[in-house]
Amino acid sequence: MTFQEDIKEAVKVLKEGGIILYPTDTVWGIGCDATNPEAVAKIYKLKEREESKSMLVLVEGEAALERVVEDVPEIAWQLIEAAVNPLTIIYDKGRGVAPNLLAGDGSLGVRITKEDYSAELCRRLRRPLVSTSANISGKKAPSIYSEIPPEIIAGVDYVAHFRREETTAPSPSNIIKIGEGGLVKVIR
Repeated sequence: MTFQEDIKEAVKVLKEGGIILYPTDTVWGIGCDATNPEAVAKIYKLKEREESKSMLVLVEGEAALERVVEDVPEIAWQLIEAAVNPLTIIYDKGRGVAPNLLAGDGSLGVRITKEDYSAELCRRLRRPLVSTSANISGKKAPSIYSEIPPEIIAGVDYVAHFRREETTAPSPSNIIKIGEGGLVKVIR
């Protein structure tokens, strides 16, 4: 299967409200259309995760970021520009996503992905993409495809073919929360 065929199949499943297993700029993730509350609920159920524990979204660029965050402070743009590794930023006021994706305080974690597969998914879907580690909540997050539990693989509607053979474990993203007045707090 070619890269483009793989993307086309994944996007078809996402548009139909399905959930997928796919490579990201960090670890393999479980994803769905971030604007579809039913699809988001499927991920919470598969992961056995409490809905009070929010999940982050991936977007492919700056314009897409501005569509899911009410206000992107100047410090966020500086951090994004300076980041060497993938950087997830938790913003105070998320918008334009399924309500069950927002944290209790309305915040939303967002990462601009530059990785080929996940960025192309976002471009083709034209919506933000949920990205959460491919594990049951509370269990070790797998670093590479071969470590993903069989119940996760069986529980999704589509599994990407791209990058399954990789054996080098990528790092998870750095996570920063930007609060009122540009206050920066390092989470990870």
